[in-house]
Amino acid sequence: MNIEIKTECTNINWEKVSEILESVGMAHYSPEKHRQAFEASFCTVFLYDGEDLIGFGRAISDGAYQAAVYDVAILEKYQGQGLGKRIIQEILSRVSNCHVILYASPGKEGFYEKHGFKRMKTGMASFLNKDAMAKRGFTE
Repeated sequence: MNIEIKTECTNINWEKVSEILESVGMAHYSPEKHRQAFEASFCTVFLYDGEDLIGFGRAISDGAYQAAVYDVAILEKYQGQGLGKRIIQEILSRVSNCHVILYASPGKEGFYEKHGFKRMKTGMASFLNKDAMAKRGFTE
């Protein structure tokens, strides 16, 4: 395994981004929508095994004191090898002066707790697909 980290949105296979998100059960959209979201982000991280995109993550931020992490995903066959940790560490190093929030997929909260995240008592959300998100366990 020859893992390389890239932090630029150049030469990204956006179709693969959408496929990886779908394969791990996360929200996924058209490749063009993912391109738009990642390019508008404060920081991005892409992991490659050789030429193959295997994972990624991003943060939006004001760059001053607030940031939010989104779309952290690793292909299933690469999970459990510390690669998600590398993505989170890279993102957090780029927003180190900020408070950072995220919402985890139900069942994945423990991964983020290992990286210093705590459950919020005051978190609120207004999703476009309210019923689906409640069914998936994101909201009450």
